[in-house]
Amino acid sequence: MCLVGAALRAGVRSRVPAVPRIPMSCAFVGMGVTAGAGNGNGMAMSGRTSGWQHCALASSCASDSVSKSLSSSSSIFLQGRGRRGWARLPGHGAKTNFGVSARRALVCVAAKPETKHGDAQDTAEEVLIKLPTNESSETLLRIRHTSAHVMAMAVQKLFPKAQVTIGPWIENGFYYDFDTPEPFVEEDLKKIKKEMEAIIKKDLPLIREEVTREEAERRIKEINEPYKLEILQRLKEPITIYKVGDEWWDLCAGPHVESTGKINGKAVALESIAGAYWRGDENNAMLQRIYGTAWENPVQLKQYKKLKEEAKRRDHRVLGQKLDLFSIQEDAGGGLVFWHPKGAQIRRIIEDFWKMEHTNGGYEFLYTPHLANLDLWKTSGHFDFYKESMFDQMVVEDEQYQLKPMNCPFHCLVYKEGLKSYRELPIRWAELGTVYRYERSGTLHGLMRVRGFTQDDAHIFCLPDQLTREIRGVLDLIERVLSRFGFNEYEIMLSTRPEESVGSDEIWENATNALREALAMKGWDYSVDEGGGAFYGPKIDIKIRDAIGRLWQCSTVQCDFNLPERFELEYVDGSNERLRPIMVHRAIFGSIERFFGILVESYAGDFPLWLAPVQLRLLPVVSDVLDYCYDIKARASKRGIRVEVDITGDRIGKLVRNAELEKIPLAAVVGKTEMEEGTLSVRARKVGDLGGAEPADVVLDKIMRAAESYSEYASS
Repeated sequence: MCLVGAALRAGVRSRVPAVPRIPMSCAFVGMGVTAGAGNGNGMAMSGRTSGWQHCALASSCASDSVSKSLSSSSSIFLQGRGRRGWARLPGHGAKTNFGVSARRALVCVAAKPETKHGDAQDTAEEVLIKLPTNESSETLLRIRHTSAHVMAMAVQKLFPKAQVTIGPWIENGFYYDFDTPEPFVEEDLKKIKKEMEAIIKKDLPLIREEVTREEAERRIKEINEPYKLEILQRLKEPITIYKVGDEWWDLCAGPHVESTGKINGKAVALESIAGAYWRGDENNAMLQRIYGTAWENPVQLKQYKKLKEEAKRRDHRVLGQKLDLFSIQEDAGGGLVFWHPKGAQIRRIIEDFWKMEHTNGGYEFLYTPHLANLDLWKTSGHFDFYKESMFDQMVVEDEQYQLKPMNCPFHCLVYKEGLKSYRELPIRWAELGTVYRYERSGTLHGLMRVRGFTQDDAHIFCLPDQLTREIRGVLDLIERVLSRFGFNEYEIMLSTRPEESVGSDEIWENATNALREALAMKGWDYSVDEGGGAFYGPKIDIKIRDAIGRLWQCSTVQCDFNLPERFELEYVDGSNERLRPIMVHRAIFGSIERFFGILVESYAGDFPLWLAPVQLRLLPVVSDVLDYCYDIKARASKRGIRVEVDITGDRIGKLVRNAELEKIPLAAVVGKTEMEEGTLSVRARKVGDLGGAEPADVVLDKIMRAAESYSEYASS
C-alpha cells in the first residue's frame, strides 16, 4: 500500500529537483491527497520511484468540498518497496480528474501499485504525506485553540477543584496545564474526551468580550483562580476573555471558531499526561499537563497517527543503537555523545563535504579553544544574558574559566589581531566548534538536545554595502549543502527589529532590507515575524522538511550589531576613518549532532550510497574465498570505497538478510566461481540482483563513480 500527497503551505516555496519524466497515473483506494507548491511541468519522479509508473488513480471523492481539479505546479510524494521521491503533477493549469483540490489540506490517501496483471501488491510500504499546519490553515489553528478551551472546560466539570493555567495551540495540537489535588491518570483521559464530545455536541458559541482590568480581576477572584490572577498582572490592555456559552470562560486573545460545533469530535484525541512546572521554573508548583491533538476531519487524525507511528519507527535513538552509530553513556553523563565507528564515518563524510563547500565559497577555517577566562564572557554579554544555559565556572590559579557556549567571541578576538583595512573585507571564517550548554536532564533527547555539540559555525565581517551580496552567498551555500542531503523544501522566516534593541534605525533598516533583497534574489517565499528578531540584529531562520513531512529548524543567518561594539571591532575605510564592520553569524546544520539525528530519521537509517558508512559488503560462501574478499576490499579501499567482509560463517540467506537489516546499500555473494573468474555479482538493498557477474575492477569503478557523483549504483 502507498500513501500519496503534498501540502500547500503559506510562506513555503517547494522546489523539486529536475528528475526524469515518466507517464504516471494512480488509483486511490482512500481519500485525501493534497497539492503542494512546485514549479514542475508534467509528471516527473526520481528513478527510485519508477516502480509506481503503473499505479492507477480512481477519481472518486469522499467529500463534496473537494474540487475536481488540481492546481498547476503541484507535487506528490511517493514511497513503496524501497522507492521514494517527489513527483510533479501536470503544471500550468492542467486539469486532472484526481478528485482533489490544491487548496484543501486533506491527507491519508491509500493506493496500491498494480502488477502486470492488475493485482495490488499488498507488501508495498505505506507512504506518509504532509498534513496541514497552523501556518497553512487558520481554520486548523482555531480548531486547536478552541479544543484546548473545550478540554479545560471538560476538566473543570469533571474535576471542580482543578485550576487552569495556560492552554495554547502547539505544532500538532494543544495542551493545557492544570493544578490539581491529585494527578491525572490515563483513565481520566477517556472521561475528559467523553465530556468534550458532549460540549462539542451542544454547539456552544465562543464569545469574545473586552473587559477592564478591574472587571477581569473581580471575575477571577469570584471563581478563586490565582493562576489567572497572576496571568492578568502581565497582560497589556485591552483585556479580552472568551466564553464558551455561558458556562465557562478564560483570559484569551483568540482566535477561535464560532462555536464548539465547528469542531469534529472524531478528529480530536487526547494523547498524554505530563508534569510541567508553572512558568517553566522548577522552583514553582508542579502542574499536570494534558496534551491533545485536533484536526479538521477524522482522515487527518488517522494520518497523523500513522505519521506518529512512522516517526517512532524512524526514531534516531533506536536506529542509532540498532545500526551501531552512536551512544549516550550513563557512566559519562547525560547529553554527551559517543560516536561509534560507523556513525563517526558518516560524520566525517558530512564534515569533509561541509569543508569542501566552504572552501569553494571563499571561507577560511579557524580552530579555537573549548574554554576561556570568564572575563571574555562578561565582555561578550553571555554571562549577563545567557548565564542559565552555561555550565558553572572552574577555578584555575585563582582565575575563573568558562566552557564556551558559543564560538563567536573567539572569532571576534581573532579579528582584533591587527587593524583591518576595508580592502580586506569581507572576511569569512568557519569553524566546526564544539560548545557546551547546560540543559536539564529532563530536556535531553538523543542527539536533538545535548550538552556538548559541534556547531557548523561561521562569521562574516563585511562592509555595509557588501551585506546583501554576502547574505545571498550564504543562502546559495545553504541551498547547495542542504540539497545534497535531500532537503529541497524549506519554510523560511524573516524576523525583524524587536522593541528593545541595540543599533541605529538606519543600520537596522539597511540590514533588514539586505536580508529581504537576498531572499528576493533567490526567489524564495518567506514569512515575516515582525519584532521577532534578536535585540542585536534581524535574522533569517530556515526549516527543512524531511521525508515524512516534518519540519526541523536548521539554518540561521543572523546580523549582529552588538558584538562589534562590545569587542570594539574596527576597520579603516578609504578616508582613514575607523568604523565598525557588520558581523553576520550563520550556521547551515545548526549542529552536527542534531543534523545527524535529522538525517537518520529522514533516511530511516537507509543512507544513500555516498553517505553510507559501509557501501559494499562481501558475503563469502566458503572460507576458501576469504583471501579473494580481502583482496577486493584492499582494491576498493584504494578507490575510497568502504567495504566490509562478513566473516560470521553464517548461511548465505542469513548473510544477505543481515546486510539488508543493517541497511547496507550493496552486497556481493562471493563463491569459488567469482574467485576463479575474478568477478563480482552485485545486489542492491531492497532491489536484489543488479545483473550478472562483472570483472571486480569494473564493479569497483562503477561504485566509485556513483559515490563521487552522489548517485546510486547501476549495473549497466
